[in-house]
Amino acid sequence: MTFQPPFQPRFRFAPSPTGFFHVGGARTALMNWALARRLEGTFVLRIEDTDEARNQPEWVQGIIDALAWIGIDESDPHFEGPHFQSANADAHVAAARRLVETGAAYYCDLTGQEVQDRAKELGITGYDGYSRDRGLDAGPGRVLRFRVPEGRTIVHDLVRGDVDFDNGTIEDFVLLRGNGAPMFLLANVVDDIEMAISHVVRAEEHLPNTPKQQMLWDALGHAPPVWAHVPVLVNEQRKKLSKRRDKVAIEQYRDDGILADAMVNYLMTLGWTPPGAEEAGSEIVTWSQIEADFALEDVNLSPAFFDVKKLTAFNKQYIKNMDPAEYLAAASAQLPPEWDRARFAAIAPHIQERLERLTDVPGTVDFLFWSQGDNAAEIDYDEVSWAKATAPEWSGPLLSDVIDVYDALASWDHESLKAAIEDVMVRFEVKLGKAQALPRVAVTGRAVGPPLFESFEALGRDETLRRLRAAFRRLGS
Repeated sequence: MTFQPPFQPRFRFAPSPTGFFHVGGARTALMNWALARRLEGTFVLRIEDTDEARNQPEWVQGIIDALAWIGIDESDPHFEGPHFQSANADAHVAAARRLVETGAAYYCDLTGQEVQDRAKELGITGYDGYSRDRGLDAGPGRVLRFRVPEGRTIVHDLVRGDVDFDNGTIEDFVLLRGNGAPMFLLANVVDDIEMAISHVVRAEEHLPNTPKQQMLWDALGHAPPVWAHVPVLVNEQRKKLSKRRDKVAIEQYRDDGILADAMVNYLMTLGWTPPGAEEAGSEIVTWSQIEADFALEDVNLSPAFFDVKKLTAFNKQYIKNMDPAEYLAAASAQLPPEWDRARFAAIAPHIQERLERLTDVPGTVDFLFWSQGDNAAEIDYDEVSWAKATAPEWSGPLLSDVIDVYDALASWDHESLKAAIEDVMVRFEVKLGKAQALPRVAVTGRAVGPPLFESFEALGRDETLRRLRAAFRRLGS
């Protein structure tokens, strides 16, 4: 896994296959992707799979599929990988040996309990450097520790500026476990060096590890990469998003009817504002605009609120703007296989602007596919809506008149259906909204739904009249 230093920048995204794909990880991946493409660089996918107790192989494909859904595709020439950290274990150990040879690392035989006991006795926190000058060799149960130098470490960060760390607050950290297995910090740095990673763009929660990693880069004889730590995502209580508490899986939002383009656009506005968005009054921008304009220097330092309501608003706008043919195909895919696609196609254009999620489609148009004909079951009315629609004393006579004019219509189209009710409403001296309330509940079972007259047209004359007459009989009883 050795790579020649590139002429173009190399960004990496290094998830662990430990579960569903987190929205925070997706945002970080997109930031790396946008920069790699614009700068004609490379986006490297590295699967950090050395934690055997937590990693599951099936999650690897899940990561690849989730990345593809948000537009980070293996077939793109800017994409490289996936590489697996576990395949580079020999290089991790070899690097550790070099650090021992140069005096940058040493072996320690204290157990974890002994470290705690010494810290308590000395009134300190953590490891006190007990084995620094004992000259121990490798042996069973002995860990390898990095010898943290005196002084300070300055991390030059494109988002946060220069971050100053006092090395005196950093204990000699472990590089190899007592069984000889490399720790994450060492493996991470060695992989980045061997893969010639030029930029490390990740969430700010990794910032405390950065001075340690920068020390390792220096000790191994390499200049550190460009660092950039972007703000974490928080929920409405301003607590960091947690998979135990919050809905964070990209796969969940995909399955719930969020469009990939809407998710990508929204994620990229978390901590960054597209140029011109404030003047335009909208953060809805294309990926090509994002790719052209995104800059780490413009990322906000504050934690970013992952607002599901705002994501939903983005999604509604994206559904509204979909190409009609693309929309019809995507919406039809949400329907049960037995539903008549032709009937749905008649109503589909009239609900496009109303949908917040594609998964709303079945519940919005289900009344069109209820059992029909003389032997059909009675409609399951929403009782609150029924009570409100039938409350006026004129509701029964108005419904009777609607049935009569509809029964006599020569043309069953939404214009004629609307005009007929408008004639009825004039006689009863009520507005259209009130005049159509009971017919809507009679036919659809509820007070809200798609445009009413287009719904009657799609349902057809016979079934619409059957339901209206059934409602009139119920009203009479």
